[in-house]
Amino acid sequence: MKEYNSPSAEIMSSDHVLDTPADNLTEQVEGDSKKQELPAVPDMDPSEDTGFTVKIQAPGTEPTDFQVSPLAMVQEIKQVLMDREETCRRTCFSLQLNGVTLDNFTHLRSIPGLQEGSILRVVEEPYTFREVRIHLRHIRDLLKSLDLTDGYNGVEGSSPSFLSCVTEECLEENSKPKRKGEGLKQMSCSPPDHILPGSKERLLVPLLPHTNSGKSSGCLKVLTMSSWNPPPGNRKMHGDLMYFNVVTMEDRHFSITASSRGFYVNQSTTSSFNPKPANPSVLSHALLDLLGHISPVFKKNFSALLKKRGSTHPFERIATPFQVFSWTAPALDHTMDCVRAEDVSSFRLGYEEHVPALARDWNEELQTTRELPRKTVTDRLMRDRAVFKANSDFVSTATRGAMAVVDGNVMPINPSEEPRQQMFIWSNTFFSLGFDVRDQYRDLGGEAAAHAAPLLDLNGVRAYWAVDQEGLFLFGTVVIDYSGYRVTAQTIVPGILERDQEQSVVYGSIDFGKTVVSDDRYLELLDKPSKKLRVQRHLVLNKDDTAVELCSSVEHKGIVGNDGRPYILDLLFTFPPDLNFLPVEGEDLDPVCLHLGFPKLHPHRLVCLRQELIDAFVKHRYQIFMENISKSTEHDREIAKAVGTSAIKSDPITTPQLPSNTVTPQDQGTEHHSLKNVPVNNIQQGSSIKHVFSSLGDAFDIHFNPNVFCAGVRFPKESTEDIQKQKQQLKEAAVFLISNQMPAFMKSCLAHTSMPTDGVTLTEALHQHGINIRYLGTVLEYTEKIPQKERLDHVYRIALCELITRCAKHLFKTYLLAVEPSALSASVSHFLNCFLGSFADAGVIQQNDKLASRRRSRRRQSHASVGGAVTSWSNLTPTDLWGAIRAEAQEYFHYSLPCGSIEEAVDKCRLQRITLLREIAIKTGFQILLREYHFDSEDKTVFTEDDILNIFPVVKHISPRSSDALYLLRCGQSRVQQGCLKEGCELINQALGLFTNVYGALHQDVCICLRLLGRIHYILGDYAEALSHQQRAVLISERVLGLEHPNTIQEYKHLGLYCFAGGQSMTALRLLYRARYLMLLVCGDDHPEMALLDSKIGLVLHSMMACDLSLKFLEDALVLTSKYQGPSSLKLAQSHHLLAKVHESKGDFRAALMHEKERYGIYRKQAGEAHEKTQASSEYLKHLTHQAVILQKTMNWIYKTGSDTNIPPFNLNSPSRVWIMEQLNLVTGIVLIPLSNRDLEKLRTDAQKTSQLTQNDVQSMEDLQGAV
Repeated sequence: MKEYNSPSAEIMSSDHVLDTPADNLTEQVEGDSKKQELPAVPDMDPSEDTGFTVKIQAPGTEPTDFQVSPLAMVQEIKQVLMDREETCRRTCFSLQLNGVTLDNFTHLRSIPGLQEGSILRVVEEPYTFREVRIHLRHIRDLLKSLDLTDGYNGVEGSSPSFLSCVTEECLEENSKPKRKGEGLKQMSCSPPDHILPGSKERLLVPLLPHTNSGKSSGCLKVLTMSSWNPPPGNRKMHGDLMYFNVVTMEDRHFSITASSRGFYVNQSTTSSFNPKPANPSVLSHALLDLLGHISPVFKKNFSALLKKRGSTHPFERIATPFQVFSWTAPALDHTMDCVRAEDVSSFRLGYEEHVPALARDWNEELQTTRELPRKTVTDRLMRDRAVFKANSDFVSTATRGAMAVVDGNVMPINPSEEPRQQMFIWSNTFFSLGFDVRDQYRDLGGEAAAHAAPLLDLNGVRAYWAVDQEGLFLFGTVVIDYSGYRVTAQTIVPGILERDQEQSVVYGSIDFGKTVVSDDRYLELLDKPSKKLRVQRHLVLNKDDTAVELCSSVEHKGIVGNDGRPYILDLLFTFPPDLNFLPVEGEDLDPVCLHLGFPKLHPHRLVCLRQELIDAFVKHRYQIFMENISKSTEHDREIAKAVGTSAIKSDPITTPQLPSNTVTPQDQGTEHHSLKNVPVNNIQQGSSIKHVFSSLGDAFDIHFNPNVFCAGVRFPKESTEDIQKQKQQLKEAAVFLISNQMPAFMKSCLAHTSMPTDGVTLTEALHQHGINIRYLGTVLEYTEKIPQKERLDHVYRIALCELITRCAKHLFKTYLLAVEPSALSASVSHFLNCFLGSFADAGVIQQNDKLASRRRSRRRQSHASVGGAVTSWSNLTPTDLWGAIRAEAQEYFHYSLPCGSIEEAVDKCRLQRITLLREIAIKTGFQILLREYHFDSEDKTVFTEDDILNIFPVVKHISPRSSDALYLLRCGQSRVQQGCLKEGCELINQALGLFTNVYGALHQDVCICLRLLGRIHYILGDYAEALSHQQRAVLISERVLGLEHPNTIQEYKHLGLYCFAGGQSMTALRLLYRARYLMLLVCGDDHPEMALLDSKIGLVLHSMMACDLSLKFLEDALVLTSKYQGPSSLKLAQSHHLLAKVHESKGDFRAALMHEKERYGIYRKQAGEAHEKTQASSEYLKHLTHQAVILQKTMNWIYKTGSDTNIPPFNLNSPSRVWIMEQLNLVTGIVLIPLSNRDLEKLRTDAQKTSQLTQNDVQSMEDLQGAV
């Protein structure tokens, strides 16, 4: 996810960009460690993905044009036809070309004779039982297409979006007749009171605006499966497949037969079976046609529903690849749904003996897709697409299975074991619980280590997955936190359950390093990943004192499955240990760390450095190395740069990516020689060069030995010196995190290049700097002691909120384990009352469902004492909970909380209860009822058990990326930075096409492309295109990330700007108000991002001459700008100027003069008297003074004569639209400047020179490699 930067000025022309900071036209792509300019795009054949038009002819209709891609499959065309209003009634049909039926899974480019203008005919096919089920599901989806219930329930890849609701309200207001008058105009611009600056209300209900489309007119009362199913044998002979019952809106009851030929009404009733067709007999191939025939109300209402559905954007309807869960939802009506009911029974929960033959072989699917060819761009595109689809399907199944395991619906494979040691297999997936089984983690932290291990293993899988080594296979892995349990879901390797681990493992160790085995095949396969991940190839001693070579931690295990594939597993020690949280006897850290109290004791010993930190450390060491090289003589330095740099760049596997203008295209399977294999003597015999390469090989060959501080691992005597170097290197990495990365994070926050808004964005910003979340207490202490503490106030509050909610999450997990399933809602509401309520006696709420029962859940009873701290959830009090939170903060984060109650957190630390509620709900997965919660009530509890609607899983998994599309995206960004705006736009468009082809429309990478394209079109003046792209970006962000995710807030702000530029002022205002409301909910109003947002709102209101309202927002922006930018900031000067202009429009010249004088003073101090900005401010001061004199003279004349006759009216001009746009662009971070033809030509020449230099550098590097 992107890093939030404060907008800084972009200097742009209509065709060229001179400078484009990362927040504006470039995006930091997640997982991209190579932040560099890219000289060339991949070698692609543009004809491979060039769309063409075919004609589709459905029965009884004229042929219609249909745009297709040659990479699409026939099945995808069928899916689109099933979504279109004209053809949505059919599901059981085939497509024929020249009388030949097309295979559903054939790519269009593989179909002979298919070309531009070909006619594809829709041919209705006979039904099967499976096709009937698909048809029913499709009808159910159509009938519920405007219903948000599935989105709130977190099923079917559905999630809510409210952009259309926000804009619809605006369109309704714009359609009303307008009346003149400043007062009425200002009322129409006014937001609700809770959005105004200074309001302390934090309402929850507006998060989900009321939408009229969600409540469509009913089409059917009931559509359910009949109790007469399945058809008897004699009716099967007549083609009967299924029976179901229908109750129409006219309250008429029908029994319908689904046969191989279609659907018809039969003569059965609830008490008698008569499958013969009713009279008159009507057979319809589509059930919707039959329903329309028997029910006029259905026909009318369904037509209206299709029309309304057609007016919505497709992005609001299609499923997301990964399920998004909403933490709040309105009260929902539970309706009869035959498809939902059948889904539950079709899972066969509790009947697992029937499942294995029906389930998909997930391991085979995942591994087969990774084995697909990857030589050409098209091959890689098809492979990325297959990998992504298989992975997203596996994540969905794993999530469902984990919930079934925790709910007790899956039989364990070892039922005789105690519940916490039980393991499960469901749908060809292996499930294990995150408990310390058989004291496996006893020496590493026990239960705390067992809980942390699955995530560390997932991080290792993610790292090896990203390297994508051909021939090396990984387990499909998903980690699910649900209802207090941590469940790990993994694919099953063929044969792994049939053999003992000792027989299976051919690489690594199964007894913590005592017995170690190795294998040449694995050493070869792990060679490239080890270089990429900075893992040292090293020797360890076996139990018989023989040396064994490894390319990884001893805990990594290599297993060859029965399918012949080499698998690597147990990857939790992929990255080296973090010595700041791993006390080792006899090892002292750097004084810098010791001064801050390190090493600190963590609840477990599975503490590893992040990959981002290792990359930053290597880059830092490389810079030091190059500085040492530069101290040599001029001659040696020239040779070192020519040889050393080229050699370094020739090995992207082992070399950090440096900020330079030349890079090599990404490695697509090409083998590179490592630096130490370069024959030095063949390059140069001079001692200086030998010294350079010696230093490079010894001092700069930075790799980490992950086994250095592993208890039980022994090393050969000849490795003693190297092991000491490795220990010292780990100590240096630990101090690097404290002395370099921590200040770098603070500096980025001060410069607003990192602008965290909530816990998620704070975590991402820390991770981007290589800082683990366990350093959160250190971050808070650092923030408290820094001289610019006030300017980091927002970071402090967000970090404190994150620390508190994480501690509460740890306690909540243990708390839930002791709760009966029937008491979950009551226990969660009680926990929230203790956490957020002011009611001193937060007693247990009596359950509404009072049922006598003596039985207790065996699994939850067995876990009641796992944590030990909370034995009975009903005895928890607010004092106990906050005391436990303080203790957890001290133990886990080594931080002393400044607050011991919710009141202190709110009053002393200025945290928001609604923000704490959102954070804890997202982290734990519970869903609350959408209503206003009165947290300050001291006479009753805030939450009741009816407020807890659901508990969702929190899912962590791998997200495969499209490598070629990412490469094109970076190429496009590079072109834009060089000033080639249109060329960059074309490249980003190509990336967008590839992303969509791989992921589908709803994905964050697609959102990034759309945002960039929207910004480019805005700069080029094409506001309609900018609006179109940005609208889709907002919809995707809402659907994929969440309604109030910080990215979604950013997208709303961009869309508001483009709407205003396109002349839609009221729509822009509503979008900006929506963004402000979301900001208030997520982090409150005291945030530097709020200053920019309020400035925009103030400018839009000023353009509408709603001056009083504009002043409220601009004055708030001034206060925040002064706080977070400093009293001498140029942004503060701009804020003063905006206020001066509004006061001038009101005729309050005294206030206007006061603000403009402040602006003038800042410019004179920062830029000097002669600067054009200072001069402009001076001229504006003269203008204001002149206007004030005229006004004063006029007022004096009125006072003197008592009459205002013969006085010309005083003219208060509204600001020009051009000026408003200039100021909005300045606030947003865009400066449009006019360039002459000569300037444009110079820009083109410079860009061409840069491109030529880049090509020359790459060529010279290749020549040197060839010579070597």
